[in-house]
Amino acid sequence: MSDLIKNTVLAGLGILSLTHEKAEKLAKDLIKKGELSETEEAKFIKDLMERAKEYSVEAEKKIEKTVKKTLKKLNIPSRKDLEEIKDKLDKLSKK
Repeated sequence: MSDLIKNTVLAGLGILSLTHEKAEKLAKDLIKKGELSETEEAKFIKDLMERAKEYSVEAEKKIEKTVKKTLKKLNIPSRKDLEEIKDKLDKLSKK
């Protein structure tokens, strides 16, 4: 199966929500349509699941980066900042 078709399928499925069952169903549908041979089915499913995992990790990193950037722009302290403040308060209250 060509990469173009795979990429189109990935985009259309909402790759972040791809499950093994959905990949199997998709493979069966493509076999019925003649766009995938039965011998390619296992590799197709494996490739889809690997790409889904890669895209998921990539999306998670991008989301985390965006959230950190947004919090910084809004001047909202991070957990680390709050812990540092708490430590300083603890030290001051002990004096």
